[in-house]
Amino acid sequence: MSAMGGGRGLSLLPAVAAVFLATCFFVSMYHMSSPSAPLASRLMSRSSQRPVLRTFRPGRSMCISSNQVKAPVRTFAEMPRVGDKYEVNLEKPIGISFARGNDGKAYVIGIDPRKGNIDEKVEVGDKMVELSASFGDDVWEAGNFGQIMYAIKTRVGGLYFKFEKRDGDMSFLEFDNKDGEFRKERAGGNYGAGTREVQMRNYITSKENERRRNEVFNNGLEDYQNGNYQDAIYKFEDVLGMEPPNYVGDNFARITPMYEVASYNIACCYSKMKRFDVCLESLNDALNAGFDDYEKIRTADGLKELREAMPEKFNRLVDRYDEPVFDPKLVEGFKNFFGFGKN
Repeated sequence: MSAMGGGRGLSLLPAVAAVFLATCFFVSMYHMSSPSAPLASRLMSRSSQRPVLRTFRPGRSMCISSNQVKAPVRTFAEMPRVGDKYEVNLEKPIGISFARGNDGKAYVIGIDPRKGNIDEKVEVGDKMVELSASFGDDVWEAGNFGQIMYAIKTRVGGLYFKFEKRDGDMSFLEFDNKDGEFRKERAGGNYGAGTREVQMRNYITSKENERRRNEVFNNGLEDYQNGNYQDAIYKFEDVLGMEPPNYVGDNFARITPMYEVASYNIACCYSKMKRFDVCLESLNDALNAGFDDYEKIRTADGLKELREAMPEKFNRLVDRYDEPVFDPKLVEGFKNFFGFGKN
């Protein structure tokens, strides 16, 4: 009897185990389907989670700092539409760069949060309409590119901008894009009379722009020599903004020599004005652009005030681009040890 009873108990074990495992399986599936379960949230793929749209609070600046990981997102209804004018307040440094359009106005050409603060409303191609004056509470009309760049560089504190939304329209960089035949031929990949006509007009326009650029540069030099340093900066900044797009020199340089020299001249103007922090920034821009006349930088009169006021910062900056073969301190110590230069 006991032997028969033991056999029945053993035969029921697989069935009981199967029921137990099935129960555990269904219970675990129930918990995984619950959105509040930690296991379910861990197993959900990141792509299946919808982003949360944050509502913008009026009166607060939506600027993105370079050290922030995520930026708040506006709803579609809160974003400006094409043709709308919108305002932005940003603290320096800003991560927005500008280019001079063919109409002489300033347009957004680049946005990089790693360089400074930005605002999510601003897009490449947007046109600047107004901005803060270089000091005080005045607001300038954004009419002169050189004056705009001067105000941005020299203003202490926050910057106010008013932009016009253009939805990424980059036609401000093109010489001539209004010819109907040219647009049809370009769209079809053809080359005809319309294309030749536009190319000829663009060539004439580029030569005229080159002549005007030389004229603006020379006027800037004249202002500098007469001690009108602020006016000179306006003109040299305009020269930078008139840099031809897609330039390639005979030595495959992507920046014109005039751009390099104008950048250096801007630094000299700020040195004469004793705006040393902006001067260092402008000198760094000139060196980064390729200006490499290091003897002039170290000895010429243009940067004399900067060299005397900030010798350590000046040398540290220039040595990054023109590292001396021998450490000056080591050379001076060598002279003193052997008595060179002593009577």
